[in-house]
Amino acid sequence: MSQLFPYPLLIIFLIIMWLLLTSFSLGQIIVGTVIALVAAQGMAALQPARPRLKRWDLLLKLIGIVLYDIARSNIAVTRIILQGNKRKRKSGFMTIPLNLRDPIGLTILAVIITSTPGTAWLGYNFAQGTLLLHVFDLVDEAVWLDLIKNRYEYFLLEIFE
Repeated sequence: MSQLFPYPLLIIFLIIMWLLLTSFSLGQIIVGTVIALVAAQGMAALQPARPRLKRWDLLLKLIGIVLYDIARSNIAVTRIILQGNKRKRKSGFMTIPLNLRDPIGLTILAVIITSTPGTAWLGYNFAQGTLLLHVFDLVDEAVWLDLIKNRYEYFLLEIFE
């Protein structure tokens, strides 16, 4: 049974996403289910590492922090765009040293950073353990360093390492 449905949560979420993007009809349910089953088989063929969570209790807190930061960042970026040239903004690149080495933790950090408007994860140097980050409105590098290190990486270290 586990070979037919190797990732049941992935299958369920893919079907739900398919239905949200299309329409709720019997045909779309069938198509979404077939696509989800094929995608799950593809994931099984890749044999991704299973996450080893050490602190499940911090996951909800991290999710809440990330959702709050995404909403706050949406408002900030919208203000910058609507103000036009009234306010000078300085975009820039930063290199941030990370203590996090867990591949799944790094992947989640990349998703968090890229999901937050105004920031983009550009690269990670495994040898040096540094993240290359682009910030749309880089006013103070220390604030961004503190945000990444103490707000996101701290929780990911606690959860995964």
